[in-house]
Amino acid sequence: MANEYDVVIIGGGTGGYVAAIRASQLGLKAAVVEKGKVGGTCLHAGCIPSKALLRSAEVYSNTKRAEEFGVIAPEVGLDFSKVQSRKEEITNRLFKGIQHLLKKGKINVYEGKGSILESKNVLVETKEGEPITLKSQNILIATGSRPRTLPGLEVDEQYVMTSDGALQMETLPNSIIIVGGGVIGIEWASMLVDFGVKVTVIEYADRILPTEDKDVSKEVQRLMKKKGVKIVTGAKVLPETLKKGEGISIKAEHKGKVSEFLADKLLVSVGRIPNTNGIGLENCNIAVEQMFIKTNKNYQTSESDIYAIGDVIGGLQLAHVASHEGIIAIDHIAGKEPSPLDPLLVPKCVYSNPEVASIGLTEEEAKEKGYLVKTGKFPFRAIGKALVYGDTDGFVKLVVEETSDKLLGVHMVGPHVTDMITELGLAQVLNATSMDIAHTIHPHPTLAEAIGEAALAVVGQEIHA
Repeated sequence: MANEYDVVIIGGGTGGYVAAIRASQLGLKAAVVEKGKVGGTCLHAGCIPSKALLRSAEVYSNTKRAEEFGVIAPEVGLDFSKVQSRKEEITNRLFKGIQHLLKKGKINVYEGKGSILESKNVLVETKEGEPITLKSQNILIATGSRPRTLPGLEVDEQYVMTSDGALQMETLPNSIIIVGGGVIGIEWASMLVDFGVKVTVIEYADRILPTEDKDVSKEVQRLMKKKGVKIVTGAKVLPETLKKGEGISIKAEHKGKVSEFLADKLLVSVGRIPNTNGIGLENCNIAVEQMFIKTNKNYQTSESDIYAIGDVIGGLQLAHVASHEGIIAIDHIAGKEPSPLDPLLVPKCVYSNPEVASIGLTEEEAKEKGYLVKTGKFPFRAIGKALVYGDTDGFVKLVVEETSDKLLGVHMVGPHVTDMITELGLAQVLNATSMDIAHTIHPHPTLAEAIGEAALAVVGQEIHA
């Protein structure tokens, strides 16, 4: 029948639409239910639009340095409406591309809110008001997440914003307070300070980017301060002190004192929570822990014909992780035996200026796991291509097991490191040692030479130090 499928996917974000395409490739009849636009948060309210804004901020910042490169330009200006228009153009182009891919795969897309019925069918509450019931052998939940807020800190998306609201700003504020110095908070801090906004970051932990290697956190904090970002760590925001008027004011406990912070706007960036409400979990026997759906290595829930992937299951809340999880889940539905995802093989990126990229264990984590560790570290200031770019801040750091020379982790800060991390991802997959990387010929002049030099630095043989 028309409404019968091998798999119905609830959620058409990065994980959901990739899973649907994989299902089509394997000959499975698939449908996607999406209440918004296919592409989900990553395309419409996250990865792509924020990176488009970051790129405009980087160009604006670099253009003001044009004279350093011998380029004499008139006074540099910024038209933020054109910045936003470019962001929308990029997003719409990719949106059309996804629509084309789904149509090419003969995947039916139902616009509306999807939920699981007691019969394990999927109910689609369409925008037209006519409910549709889809019958399926399997269900894949890929409903994603939404920005987390702090209790008592009311978000109005005007004075107090999440990243969703910040992406829609028509004009830039003169000043902003960012609550949270994690990945999203630091990306926004970098972007806005490059646009000329006065930025203050308030972070509860004792350092920004607390999940990154300590050397990385320290370097990024130094460079953010150099750009003009005020960073306050070890501070607890007091939501009840929030006041709105011409701008906002809020207080935070810091070093035993209560300090007041003033700005035009406030951005709450304290993580994301899964979209598990209203999708019919109460109609099936699915285990949930702290709002996240529990799954096995193949992303099966406690109901074997219901799977879940992406932000809704927790773990690494990254678009490329959701896509990979979706492929594994569909392969399992199709009767294959996919290899499980290893979190230590997942590259992580921060698209601030400078960029951050990492994979594997931090130095601290490796020591906590009992490894005897040695490290190799090499600065970009000694790399010719970095000098050519005029961007010499940062470094590459390798974490290696002392006895076996096994590569445990890599941590980078600097120009284009989010593009360079894939070499180290492949090295991890192939169980390469630091000497394998050192003996890999890196062309000159390239930024990637810093990787080879850092590998040599593990044994004190770096050439250009």
